[in-house]
Amino acid sequence: MNICLWLMIFRTKMTRLTAGLVLALSGINVSAVDVVKLTTESYPPFNMMTKSGHVSGISTDIIRELFRRSQIPVQIELLPWNRAYTMAQETPNIGVYSTTRTQERESLFKWVSPLTLNNWVFLARSDSNIQLSSLDDARKYRIGAYRGGATARYLESKGFDLDVVNRNDLNALKLARGRIDLWATGHLLGPYLARKHGVDGLVNVLTYKETTMGVAFHPETSDTLIEHLNNTLQSMYDDGTVNKIYDEYR
Repeated sequence: MNICLWLMIFRTKMTRLTAGLVLALSGINVSAVDVVKLTTESYPPFNMMTKSGHVSGISTDIIRELFRRSQIPVQIELLPWNRAYTMAQETPNIGVYSTTRTQERESLFKWVSPLTLNNWVFLARSDSNIQLSSLDDARKYRIGAYRGGATARYLESKGFDLDVVNRNDLNALKLARGRIDLWATGHLLGPYLARKHGVDGLVNVLTYKETTMGVAFHPETSDTLIEHLNNTLQSMYDDGTVNKIYDEYR
């Protein structure tokens, strides 16, 4: 066996062993942990419902592998965002993903992250000739956003007047029909939703914030469980598993 590959495998096993020992020394048997319940929303390509009724997506595939390696049963329920988010805030032992890790939310939860990267961008029609060099440059344009989403809340905190909708995919149609000039969205989400509606020719005119998303757990969740999951997630980055999952959706 190649020595580099052997070292990678050894390091991954030691990371998992260390996490398991932490749980054992704390009196928690990983195999005996109750089912962990996670809530999420439809936010493709990170989390979405397939035609067969199965929750999939980049974040979901990472989650399933994370809990498989951790030997902890997990139950995933896809809900409207506000309900999914509120459940994790109010109900012990529940987590919500893919939750953007913002300063505002940092102290409200315990985090398993980074789960995925999600850059916030302005999309425009390619024939609009819109050019932006800063966030302030966008103020003179009509901007569409998703009501209650992290992107909308961020821009509103900066004093932007937004044209918000209850379904983010509608912004693709509004942009294509000239009802908005810019669409504030995620760098993977926007193009994905646009393709579903047959909208093409959209271009990224500005990446205005780089963000990470994770699992936001109720603050009373066991620190030992959070540490174990974070250690296991790190091992998935180390051995290339996360990148392989991303590749399946590119």
